Amino acid sequence: MHRLLLSLAFASFAGTASAQTYPERQITLIVPFAAGGTSDIIARIAADEMSQILNQRILIENIGGAGGSTALTRAAAATPDGYTLVIGNAGTNAATYTIHKDLKFSPDSFKPIGMIAKTLPVIALKNGFPASDVKGFIEYANANPGKITLGHAGIGSSNYLICKLFLQAAKVKVELIGYRGAGPALNDAMGGHVDGVCDAATSVASSINGGKVHGLVMAGRKRAEILPQVPTASEAGLPAFTNEGWNALFAPAGTPDAVIARLNETLRKAISSEKVTKRLAELASFPATGEELEPAYVKSFVEAEVKKYRELLAE
Repeated sequence: MHRLLLSLAFASFAGTASAQTYPERQITLIVPFAAGGTSDIIARIAADEMSQILNQRILIENIGGAGGSTALTRAAAATPDGYTLVIGNAGTNAATYTIHKDLKFSPDSFKPIGMIAKTLPVIALKNGFPASDVKGFIEYANANPGKITLGHAGIGSSNYLICKLFLQAAKVKVELIGYRGAGPALNDAMGGHVDGVCDAATSVASSINGGKVHGLVMAGRKRAEILPQVPTASEAGLPAFTNEGWNALFAPAGTPDAVIARLNETLRKAISSEKVTKRLAELASFPATGEELEPAYVKSFVEAEVKKYRELLAE
């Protein structure tokens, strides 16, 4: 018994000492999709600034597959020491529990660090598509049921949810094509291999402004400054499509509270910096503010998102 108490005391001391000196080496930030998508872009923006504050490199590791659940499985099984983190969204950390069965992780497998940013969902079409506005899109879809193809980042991804929300609001049938990330889906839309993509302005805005794809509609409540030509859902006559995306930072369950606090403090400083704020604004994204930065808020927010998408996907 005496030996057990000594062991527990030593473990507690070791954990405290480790938290006080954290981080002592490189941190890996897992992105659940291929490079080039919204989660990847936001992860790199945040990681770059956080690494400078921590004075340690944060390495981005892209792990695609199964709408993000492959990466979440890896993150959940990682040693909970603060050296493996993961960026999550509505797909990977909420809808996945309805879409995928027999997952090797649950919401309790992760400790929230804080919200990073909010994003604006967008539907973009390939150049030359027969319709240029929502009304025309719906008319064409009804005249050609199941013939339109929209790409997304895999079943369970936030982009897949954008597709589902859009189709539910528009009440049309199209074929959804899954990819290992938003980047490959967008590339195929630009190449004309799919009719369009469900994405976030963060990763598709430059392609819209560059004339590589056509912005059909945005789910925001007001037009984005960077995409003034893309109407909001309400303006396009589709108010039910109004929605907001998000990305948050998580660590494996069991990560010491002191390490979470250190990472939360770093995240706050990073996303409030002029550099990050400006960069996110350029991508039609908004840095988290106020209570959104609290781990406890993210925990309750994710619980609400799980319920929200369970109801949506049941329809």
